[in-house]
Amino acid sequence: MAAATPVSSLEEEGAVTIDCGHNFCRGCLTRFCEGPGPAAAAPACPLCREPFRAGGFRPNWQLAGVVATIERLQAGRRPGAGDACPEHGEKLYFFCEEDEAQLCALCREAAEHRAHAVRFLEEAAGPYREQIQTCLECLRKESEEIQEIQSRENQRIHFLLTQVATRRQRVVSEFARLRQFLEEQHGALLAQLEGLEGDILKQRDEFDTLVSGERSRFSALIAELEEKKERSARELLTNIRSTLIRCEARKCRKPEALSPELGQRIRDLPQQALLLQTEMKVFLEKLCCELDYEPARPALDPRTAHPKLLLSEDRLGARFCYKWQRSPDSPQRFDRATCVLARAGFTGGRHTWVVRVDLGPGGSCTAGVALGALPRKGELRLRPAAGVWAVRLAGGCASALGAFPTRLALREPPRQLRVSLDYEVGWVTFANAATREPIHTFTASFTQEVFPFFGLWGRGSSFSLSP
Repeated sequence: MAAATPVSSLEEEGAVTIDCGHNFCRGCLTRFCEGPGPAAAAPACPLCREPFRAGGFRPNWQLAGVVATIERLQAGRRPGAGDACPEHGEKLYFFCEEDEAQLCALCREAAEHRAHAVRFLEEAAGPYREQIQTCLECLRKESEEIQEIQSRENQRIHFLLTQVATRRQRVVSEFARLRQFLEEQHGALLAQLEGLEGDILKQRDEFDTLVSGERSRFSALIAELEEKKERSARELLTNIRSTLIRCEARKCRKPEALSPELGQRIRDLPQQALLLQTEMKVFLEKLCCELDYEPARPALDPRTAHPKLLLSEDRLGARFCYKWQRSPDSPQRFDRATCVLARAGFTGGRHTWVVRVDLGPGGSCTAGVALGALPRKGELRLRPAAGVWAVRLAGGCASALGAFPTRLALREPPRQLRVSLDYEVGWVTFANAATREPIHTFTASFTQEVFPFFGLWGRGSSFSLSP
């Protein structure tokens, strides 16, 4: 062909129409009819496959005029090389599935594509569009999942950074407190040592003065006796009895350099060091506990409080009173058991808080954790099977509320009860917050949200919460 585009081909080589009505350039159609194929068979239209007479080409002057007009209008705006067949210059209509090649009408009839599955471009593009759409949906879904993971991990990182900052502040404050305590103890010990040194020096001076006086008096008496011994018998016997009585009456006082009280003060010094050792042990245990667990200060939920429990204004404590409070009844409120839950629960992590207990005569206090689904109406069985893991303080004793209450052997009843929850491990641990003495540990497998749980009974009984 003389031209590289279909429009130029039609214009320069003549537009002709065949029996089916499709238009081609005369030269291309002639070569197509002369191509390989059965000699007796009539050629078929490259587009619609309708047979036509080999010599039945009719010039299409109207199309030729239109082509000429289009050629003038499109001067300088020729279609790109990708819009036409690079071999024949014809418009690309078809797609070969086997070779993944775009074909013009002449390429379709070529020997290398004649036996292949060939479809119109739009028809062939349809399934691929669907595949691309499916891929896009999968990619968008994965992108959203990655975005969710990024958001979740960023929140986790922020949470961990917050924990690190909190623990850093806790370490700084605890060491500042320890530093202040050590400085105070250092000053107190130095003051005691300086006082002891002053008292020792004072008693030494008093001792030296006393000893010097005694030695002077003894020296004078010794000199008098030595002189009398050298005298004559008459002079020696003169007033001899008085002299001997005076000598015998002069007993040597044996003064002590240090008083017993001062010696006791010196012996008490190691007790001060023992106090420092005890304080250091308490400090290290507290620091380890606070670094290991997240201190919590659970505010009480007034919606759950039994009407006989009067909550403090800051919701960090409660006291028992026999007079019922005017509290609206609700599904969340305990109506028989004098109990209350914290407002916020836990679904993970390690948390600890301290319950300070002040019991009246015959009073009791229960502390621990409970499931959020714990029944609030009617009698309440405080045991793990019912969703409560708690310890009760009453009558100077502590009892673990298991399947059956078990009295715990303790050195002293705690007035400050530390409750520690490890949600993932499933531990609820109780200890004496003042002495660090372990009290009891429950084991469980938590799958629901758990809340700090408190029970109180007895006139004059109360409790308060702290981290």
